[in-house]
Amino acid sequence: MIEILAVILLVTNAITATYLYRFAKIVLNLQEAVENALDVIDKRYVSISKVLQIPLFYDSPEIKKVHEDIKASRDSLLYIANIIGRIEEDVEAENER
Repeated sequence: MIEILAVILLVTNAITATYLYRFAKIVLNLQEAVENALDVIDKRYVSISKVLQIPLFYDSPEIKKVHEDIKASRDSLLYIANIIGRIEEDVEAENER
């Protein structure tokens, strides 16, 4: 009876360990992807900010609209980076406890 229970627990633990390993791989891959995305966002933010510092020499409403769209996109990138950065800080603070 005890042998059967031990075998069942061993099989259950093996299955659990397999799924935990797969989940850990997924989490690590996701973390790497987020870090890469943040690097790209940082580069694009700097690039867009440089473009927005150039003064407009044409008063066309279409050009002004595109300029405002670029500003909005830059602000959105900063917002996304801040949210992701805050999530990472929260996770790191939890791990330190």
